[in-house]
Amino acid sequence: QVQLVESGGGLVQAGGSLRLSCAASGRTSSTYTMGWFRQAPGKEREFVAAISRSGGMTDYADSVKGRFAISRDNGKNTEYLQMNSLKSADTAVYYCAAVFSAGVYYTANRGLEYDYWGQGTQVTVSS
Repeated sequence: QVQLVESGGGLVQAGGSLRLSCAASGRTSSTYTMGWFRQAPGKEREFVAAISRSGGMTDYADSVKGRFAISRDNGKNTEYLQMNSLKSADTAVYYCAAVFSAGVYYTANRGLEYDYWGQGTQVTVSS
């Protein structure tokens, strides 16, 4: 079992930055692939970014490429999502997710591939 707790959400003006954190507990983080998803009001949950268990492979949704950066610190059992140049379209609840992975460079961009989810953190970008 893995427990995930997100933090770092809030209200920011368009063009600003936020860094989300996801603290994992229950099992060594270096054994699982992690990702970020988001869900805006009235919309389906969508993939944002993923990072392999080694941190050596990342994947991003086209809508955030060049603006967001995912990273992880396995020593702290924490993953991060640095969000820059935020737009009103980025407003959503952001969820951290994890799945145990045998592949050191494996990433996953579909929600159904993940077994564990955090409770979400709200990000609101004002225009």
